[in-house]
Amino acid sequence: MQIDKYKVLIGLEMHCEISETNTKVFSSAENSYKETPNANIRPVDMAFPGTLPVVNKEAIQMALKASMILNCKQPEYMYFERKNYYYPDLPKGYQITQETKPAPVGIYGSLSYDCKGTTKTVRINNLHLEEDAASTDHYSNFSTINYNRAGVPLLELVTEPDMHSADEAVAFLETMRSIYQYAGISEADSRKGQIRCDVNVSIMDKDKDESNPDNWGTKVEIKNVNSFGGVRNAINYEIDRQIELKENGQYDEMAQQTRRWDEDSQSTIYMRSKVDAIDYKYFVEPNIPKFKISKEWLEEIRKSIPELANERKDKYMKQYELSDYDATIIVKDKLVSDYYEEVIKLGGNPKKASNWLTTVILGHLNKYDISIDQIYLTPNMLFDIMKMVEDGKISSKQSKDVLYRCIQDEKEPKIIVDELGLKQVGDEDTIRALVVDILDSHLDLIEEYRKGRNVFDFFVGQVMKATKGQANPGLTAKIIKEEIEKR
Repeated sequence: MQIDKYKVLIGLEMHCEISETNTKVFSSAENSYKETPNANIRPVDMAFPGTLPVVNKEAIQMALKASMILNCKQPEYMYFERKNYYYPDLPKGYQITQETKPAPVGIYGSLSYDCKGTTKTVRINNLHLEEDAASTDHYSNFSTINYNRAGVPLLELVTEPDMHSADEAVAFLETMRSIYQYAGISEADSRKGQIRCDVNVSIMDKDKDESNPDNWGTKVEIKNVNSFGGVRNAINYEIDRQIELKENGQYDEMAQQTRRWDEDSQSTIYMRSKVDAIDYKYFVEPNIPKFKISKEWLEEIRKSIPELANERKDKYMKQYELSDYDATIIVKDKLVSDYYEEVIKLGGNPKKASNWLTTVILGHLNKYDISIDQIYLTPNMLFDIMKMVEDGKISSKQSKDVLYRCIQDEKEPKIIVDELGLKQVGDEDTIRALVVDILDSHLDLIEEYRKGRNVFDFFVGQVMKATKGQANPGLTAKIIKEEIEKR
């Protein structure tokens, strides 16, 4: 397949639920993830007659915050519109959303992000706030609908087709997930269905001008891809499919269409011809009057934007002197970064704390496929372990055993140290008395040592044997040298 002959254009429509509000966007139903179906619903969510939507100000505030982070232009007035189409998971028969006219919460922004060490920039067409639909589960001969998700505030981010590979698209999505998490807008947890993505893919001849839309190929939309791995696989499959059509002379006959990603067959499957905006018959929502967004409120929201991942990474590299790799690993997950920040606040050495996180702790999390908030070991406990090593109470090797036993037995590190009898002997008088006895018993080896023979480790080993491995190694070596020099 002649991939080098073509250029790929990829645009994304990323949907992310705003999870950090108490209630849904237009009703008083609780906004939280629950396993029990249909537990978070109110009459408004079910479109009962006589019910009217009421806008959640907190959801608007978070949407505007995201708009600012993405360098978008915010509107003077806030409008909502009806998008008319019928699905069983939308009881009203329409969705309350925002279109580009009047302007949604954000338009014409941009986001720069890192992809494999190279900075990429994607233009943001618009960011709009809408209500999510219910979730439907399909079985062999029936389907069930769970309305917990219906009415949850949902941010839809629409990019221009500025990405050229699956790697770029996934790196963009990972950056956006990080922004939503660090800004306190959403958990952005794909396992809870809080992130979904529609992917638009087309190809064009490599030698043609990308800035001219007339040169673009036929756009194919892939709907509702629910994982970043799925996005990567769907894009790569669709690129190969379209190039094969191009090589066989069938590409120009392909109509603009919507497809779905099928995990089982690892392929995109045709759903329907592409529906355009005119088919949704948008009109302004009559039950939600427009309202003005004051400059004072916008400034208040702007000041509330916290330190984001890229700013933390910069701090870790400049202030804590971490490598680019370690800093990137830590800030990738906000929970991990928050954990690290807490250890530093307690007085932990930044580099040593980084080593614990990027090797031992993250290795444990990956092994058991859990998040850092699911382990028993708190930042305080990690600091206690680090402090015991620093004070010479336990060795570095013993510290790992303590950490794993702490997680496994769910006990404080100090209790584990006592139970395992790992506490180091750090009393200088005790160790010196042992060293003197051992040297007195091996006077011949002292002479061998002075002749250059490597017997020093033997002396250290004898002290460790006498203390059952609990003597402080550094202090032991220091005392042995001092006592040999005296003789």
